[in-house]
Amino acid sequence: MGTYSIVVMPGDGIGSEVIEQAVGVLQCVGKRFGHTFELNHALVGAAAINVEGEAISDATMELCHKSDAILFGAVGGLPPTEGPNSKKQPESALFRLRKELELYANLRPVRPFKELLDASSIKREVLEGSDMLVVRELTGGLYFGKPSEIRETAHGLEAVDTLFYTEAEIERIVRTACELARGRKKKVTSVDKANVLSASRLWRRIADRVATEFPDITLEHQLVDSCSMQLIRAPRQFDVVVTENMFGDILTDEASMIVGSLGMLPSASLGTRRTAHGLFGLYEPIHGTAPDITGQDKANPIAAILSTAIMLRYSFGLNAEAEVVEQAVENVIAAGYRTLDLREEGKTTVGTKEMGRLIAEAIEK
Repeated sequence: MGTYSIVVMPGDGIGSEVIEQAVGVLQCVGKRFGHTFELNHALVGAAAINVEGEAISDATMELCHKSDAILFGAVGGLPPTEGPNSKKQPESALFRLRKELELYANLRPVRPFKELLDASSIKREVLEGSDMLVVRELTGGLYFGKPSEIRETAHGLEAVDTLFYTEAEIERIVRTACELARGRKKKVTSVDKANVLSASRLWRRIADRVATEFPDITLEHQLVDSCSMQLIRAPRQFDVVVTENMFGDILTDEASMIVGSLGMLPSASLGTRRTAHGLFGLYEPIHGTAPDITGQDKANPIAAILSTAIMLRYSFGLNAEAEVVEQAVENVIAAGYRTLDLREEGKTTVGTKEMGRLIAEAIEK
């Protein structure tokens, strides 16, 4: 039994809907295993801009620094008080969280449930046996490089974004991937664009050097365009995939089709800070705010719920509890329940709240 402090930031759009179900699952875990989860709710994204004037406040950041973990929904969509050219962007909250909390490693597991193999547009025989972990560098690259701006010149508008990486940033993310691979199939695929980009050539050089520290790990390199094809053609070949920030962002959205929907992929953003319980982290579904279905009880909460399972494992060291959550999700899917994004003939389509209730009920049993 233990007490764990969690900052809950539902954010915008369907974020509040899926996080509500994830919190319900956590409460069931606490009740079953005798744990106390202290939940501190905070605004973030457009919701925070509308009330607090910024995407994430200093007070919320301070709360995060004092917590054991963060459960995050989604951010996006400017509030009515801001115009389309506003410098107050909801997404800047995530960038601040990642940078100030030094959350440099984003882990995105991609493993299709056997009952959902037909939910994907990819052939069942291609998907069977797929099980990969994408390790995305989270605090460098184009998303953080300076300058990044649109500017006026005598010849018209021009734009610049800067792709910047240091040796230390590359080294720590590749080392993280290799360490994780030791607990899996001992294979790492490093993804870059070394035939074009200087940053990728440095990435490849550092990856090769770090790999010498792990003689039990097989390291291979793939160009990002080739990797994007191979993810669909033969996903079983991958074990741990490590790549830079933007490539990881794009490739994992593509990989969501392996599991059938963006609503199925959880994630963990980790750094080096340790608490009394484990590794501090931010946990979130990889999907966005989905404004087209917001408030309609149509969102899939499974990615958010599976994110709590990863939180239980990495930040709290509660492996048995994490497995119970994951098994509950699998049991509900096996029982034939599907949210709208996974609807299938002969199965029962349920809403966000009902899917959360069913999974919570499975945990209680």
